[in-house]
Amino acid sequence: MSQTHFGFQTVDETAKASKVKGVFDSVASKYDIMNDLMSMGLHRAWKAYTVAVANLKDGDRVLDIAGGTGDLSRAFARKVGERGMVVHTDINEAMLRTGRDRLLDEGLALPTNLCDAEQLPYPEASFDLVSVAFGLRNMTHKDIALAEMCRVLRPGGRLLVLEFSKVAAPLQKPYDWYSFSILPRIGSLVAGDADSYRYLAESIRMHPDQATLKAMMKTAGFGHVDVHNMTGGVVALHVGIKC
Repeated sequence: MSQTHFGFQTVDETAKASKVKGVFDSVASKYDIMNDLMSMGLHRAWKAYTVAVANLKDGDRVLDIAGGTGDLSRAFARKVGERGMVVHTDINEAMLRTGRDRLLDEGLALPTNLCDAEQLPYPEASFDLVSVAFGLRNMTHKDIALAEMCRVLRPGGRLLVLEFSKVAAPLQKPYDWYSFSILPRIGSLVAGDADSYRYLAESIRMHPDQATLKAMMKTAGFGHVDVHNMTGGVVALHVGIKC
């Protein structure tokens, strides 16, 4: 069997999806409050910037992959209006249910699908925009997922990948200290789960850096890719255009 990474562990490829599922089953109910605590609220600014870069217009069709608790789906829906469509998806049922319930509570009934980004159940050229926020690093075959995202975009459509990335060198030591000493403690106190948040810190280190991900997106079929670093490279927004 082929092997891959689950955080710093090496596991069989067939086992990774179930391990990731276990992580997000565990954190789903506390995901939003943990995001605020972990990022000190900065995740809201990162997502707001992503929505601004998306520059959606009335009537656009959007696919939100790894949409989780629905932050981006909600914001996108307000931009595309009644004539547009936002499809809210995730591979994890617990996360998807949490997001769907939140959206319904706010009066938003969006198409919500449980699906794998490596096997998207949509025809070619179905969407004007595809987004994936903080989900790509958990995918087993990132190259296949990126190719699928490209396939379902119309020519000229864009992919937005918002993900943790490689921080600037002066921030490396304090960032590592926070990630491996403080983050699991917060996870233990608030979510009752230190191990899942330790995995999240490890998965960030195993994710491709800005230049590598840009090259992967080009290989997947995106003719032009811009990289927007935020908070000293703690996160990066990659914007790919399907030519």
